Amino acid sequence: MEAQVSKSSKPLIAPGIFLGIGFSGFFDGIALHQILQWHHMLSNVRPLFTVADIDLNMVWDGLFHVFDLAMTVTGVILLWRAGKRDDVIWASNTFFGSILVGAGLFDVVEGIIDHQILGIHHVKPGPNQLAWDLGFLAFGALLIIIGRVIQKRDEQKTVN
Repeated sequence: MEAQVSKSSKPLIAPGIFLGIGFSGFFDGIALHQILQWHHMLSNVRPLFTVADIDLNMVWDGLFHVFDLAMTVTGVILLWRAGKRDDVIWASNTFFGSILVGAGLFDVVEGIIDHQILGIHHVKPGPNQLAWDLGFLAFGALLIIIGRVIQKRDEQKTVN
């Protein structure tokens, strides 16, 4: 008699969250730091008035991208490991919902720490910078909520 293995989509949650954090960080760095140039990692502490300040911000933006890459690679490794398991149910809602949760977590944590607590930069400095910062936090919270709603679709399928 063979023991029945319990199958679950839960091993897809951590890879999705790590990938979401990495993707959101890359989007932030590419869109807000490089293309729009609204801010850089230390632009509120060391504004871009001198070549030395530009260089310092460039280095910190690069370190920020190293973090994004580390999160993305971790997500890929965890997903690869889940792919080798026989007990994993490949549930799209669980995985993609987790990516949204991770992206939202990135926005909320980064927004609270960098924008509010440390004040090293703001989403868009100048007039209405608090509104931009709060909008960034609200968007992150919305991504978490939408991600959880999507994840619940798979959770309800396994209960029913």
